[in-house]
Amino acid sequence: MSDQRTLLDPTAERSPGKRERLERPGTLEGLTIGLLDISKAKGDIFLDQVESKLADRGLKVNRYVKPTNARVAPVDLSQKISAECDVVVEALSD
Repeated sequence: MSDQRTLLDPTAERSPGKRERLERPGTLEGLTIGLLDISKAKGDIFLDQVESKLADRGLKVNRYVKPTNARVAPVDLSQKISAECDVVVEALSD
C-alpha cells in the first residue's frame, strides 16, 4: 500500500490545487490549539469535551464558530485562526 493520499476539497474546485501536507507536531506542549465549530448540530458538545481534555493537560485552547455549516469559513475567520493557532480541530458532528 502506498503512503500517498489524495485529499479532495468539497468546495467545488474546478481544478484542485496541490498542497504538501504539513508535518504534525511531535507534541502539543506550548502550542495553541484551535477548536472550530462548523455550526452543525452537537458539534459544540463534542468540542466542549475535547476542550476539557486539553485543558486538563494544561494546554492553551481557543474556540471559534463558523456562522453556518453550508459555506466555507469567512476569510477573516480563517485568517484569525491561522494567526492565533498552531493546530486546529474541526468538529463535524451531527
